[in-house]
Amino acid sequence: MESALIETNPSTSPNFKPLLGGNYDSTLNQSIRNLSDEFLKGASNFSEFVPVFFGLMQARVYPPLESIWVYSALSFRSRISAKDDILNRVAVVKDLFQLVSACSGSSSSSKSIALLAPVVYEVYRLLFDLSGKELSSKREKKVAKEIRSLIEVILGYISVCSSGGSNEDNGSDGSIKCLEDLIRVWMYGGDGKEDLAAFFPLVSAEISGQFGGGECDVDSLAGVVMAEAFLLKMCVYCRVGVPRVDLEKELRSWAVASIAGFQNCYFYETVVKMLLELALPVTFLLSSEDEVFLRKILYDAIILADYSFLKPERVIQLPEERLRRLALTQLIVTHEAIEFLREHGDQMKPISYINAFSSHLSSQLVKWVSNQIGMEGKVNRPSGASPKALIKWLLNLEGQGVRIFDDSISRYRAKLVLDISKVDYYQSAGRAGVKNLDDDLLFYVDKKREEEDGSEEDEETDDSMTAAFVSAARTMRLAEKDGGRKRRKGSRIEKKKQINFQKYNLHGNSNSERESSQFRDGSLSSGSEIENLPSDDEDMELNQESD
Repeated sequence: MESALIETNPSTSPNFKPLLGGNYDSTLNQSIRNLSDEFLKGASNFSEFVPVFFGLMQARVYPPLESIWVYSALSFRSRISAKDDILNRVAVVKDLFQLVSACSGSSSSSKSIALLAPVVYEVYRLLFDLSGKELSSKREKKVAKEIRSLIEVILGYISVCSSGGSNEDNGSDGSIKCLEDLIRVWMYGGDGKEDLAAFFPLVSAEISGQFGGGECDVDSLAGVVMAEAFLLKMCVYCRVGVPRVDLEKELRSWAVASIAGFQNCYFYETVVKMLLELALPVTFLLSSEDEVFLRKILYDAIILADYSFLKPERVIQLPEERLRRLALTQLIVTHEAIEFLREHGDQMKPISYINAFSSHLSSQLVKWVSNQIGMEGKVNRPSGASPKALIKWLLNLEGQGVRIFDDSISRYRAKLVLDISKVDYYQSAGRAGVKNLDDDLLFYVDKKREEEDGSEEDEETDDSMTAAFVSAARTMRLAEKDGGRKRRKGSRIEKKKQINFQKYNLHGNSNSERESSQFRDGSLSSGSEIENLPSDDEDMELNQESD
């Protein structure tokens, strides 16, 4: 299929001279500059550059990403037109994918995935343009099916690359020079929208902005490409018309299995950073209701699952500073998720989020921060293991002059201070006896604090806290009106009233034990490694026996 885009090999020409030694880099850079100059002049015919970049690509066993990108872009532009029938455009984009994947056969896994950035961009354009096309119902369904199929193929290719199937090239592909110049060949059209934010439409401007102003890290670029393809699938299936209950279960299972299967820290980091934004970058493809729907699914996939590939002993290739920054981002996302769900009327799942965070990340984050600032054993520990307790602790350290949040996170600091202050105010008001306060909105369980308190009632409580506390909150308040007498008789009361606490139901139903087992085992994606996933068949229960 890629033969439709590949030009005749110029090495058959008697004028062709192989590029060897140090002359290669200078020739490649000069060719890119010459092409950029033509863009600035407003040229529309770039056919003379096709054999140049084909020769540059063929001159190396492990061709640089730049040579593959520019060659495939020029070949693609010679065939595509915005006026083409959308089905024809889908076919050309499929050919582009085949060409890029064929040209990257000798490349490393990260480079092979990074090379797909323009393919993902073109698929996004197809999906976006489909919304504005006036097509018959039958034809629209056919186009949508073709786009879904292409996205599945792309994700399958990424999965193969992530599994280690791609060759590791011997050359250095740690960075790409002048990415902004390279994307111009894909986006050139005289409309002034040839920038990084437009080329990476499914991530925030902050994420795409990291690739500007110099060299670009290939691993980070690959992570962004994976995240965009990942989000594209979720978007396209939101437009299929599947009932929300079924779709939520399917997409959540697929999201967790994909994250565990890819086992890519850069991809995971990109998805986590997406959730820091006020809205996911899907507003041009989906409605605001669909955005909230996807956000909740991503919150579950990021917070409730414990991925073994993120364990410190598994990510030794990453700088510890980057891992600490990721942990801080996860902390903020978990806090935001808890507040987000409460604002949307869900008082149950936030407790599961707090419990998952306390189990997976809390102690690790405390250790990292203490080690980084050189104060282990000399600094007061946080008052609990919940996201709120950790954030208060970190803000307090910053108030003492210790820099915790770097520039990439510091812009969220002011909001964190406001959020924590607001929660503290309402909780204080609740303790003061404000009758209009809804305690259920403020109720959460701090497992670590409970263990430190060591009360008799706490020891009776199962470690896997659930939303049963929320439904029991008002009953507990009524019991408190009887004074401290019942508190002192806690052990005797426990014999009469028993509460069974079980894990939050991630799938939202209790009759799919088989699917739950597959989800926990990670069998939905080859190579999945998932730990401590909430069980599907463990419903939330609140069993009370009458006195």
